[in-house]
Amino acid sequence: LQGRYHFHRLHPFSYAEIGASSPTDLTDLLTLGGFPEPFLSGSERQARRWSKEYRSRLVTEDLQDLEQVKDIALVQQLVLRLPQLVSAPLSINSLREELQVAHQTVARWLNILENLYMIFRIYPFGAPSIKAVKKEAKHYHLDWTVVPDSGARLENLVACHLLKWCHYLEDSEGRAMELRYYRDTTGREVDFVILEDDKPVKFIECKSSPGRRHRGLSYLKGKYPEVEAIQIDTRTTTDTLSREGVRNMNVGSFLGELV
Repeated sequence: LQGRYHFHRLHPFSYAEIGASSPTDLTDLLTLGGFPEPFLSGSERQARRWSKEYRSRLVTEDLQDLEQVKDIALVQQLVLRLPQLVSAPLSINSLREELQVAHQTVARWLNILENLYMIFRIYPFGAPSIKAVKKEAKHYHLDWTVVPDSGARLENLVACHLLKWCHYLEDSEGRAMELRYYRDTTGREVDFVILEDDKPVKFIECKSSPGRRHRGLSYLKGKYPEVEAIQIDTRTTTDTLSREGVRNMNVGSFLGELV
């Protein structure tokens, strides 16, 4: 059957897909998640129940069908710990120390959780040979309701939308897209970098409220002036363009431009 069908990846509901048009719609998506059952229930209680059962069954049933793992209790601890680490580079060494297991064991468990579509990871933008570029991956959850911090949850939701957009362009148009992030040793960082054919085409910084222009975004815009740079937040009402060429817009407006 090779060459006789097209491959399309399914993702949770997105802002554009549910026909969202107001801050309330974004709040619902943040609170209920993007999976059909909890979102369509319209109930926070049902969403919490679904999320808890979903995570439990992934670990106790699906994981065991995929690979033999003896320390299920430790994997469950990892699953509970990961949502607290969203938005920051993920240190396998720190997790190894917390769980008191080998580095390769934590790495293997993370790979399993990724294969189960519980999490996904994005990697730094920049050549691996450049010492100024941090090497650790960041991770996000397909069920973003598990993320306790509101700012990190918003970033997680945006990450899911951007990954869905990249996969859509790959699966429907055959374009080579990739989602990454930027962070260097001086502390400059940008939440998301979209690559096409290994070249940056979009920089996105996600903030929970308006503020001063992010220095990481300004740095990358100066280095790649032809690349669109966008800062999004939940309170901005007017789409503006700074003197540096950075676009500032509401997160709902931004997500509405995706799929």
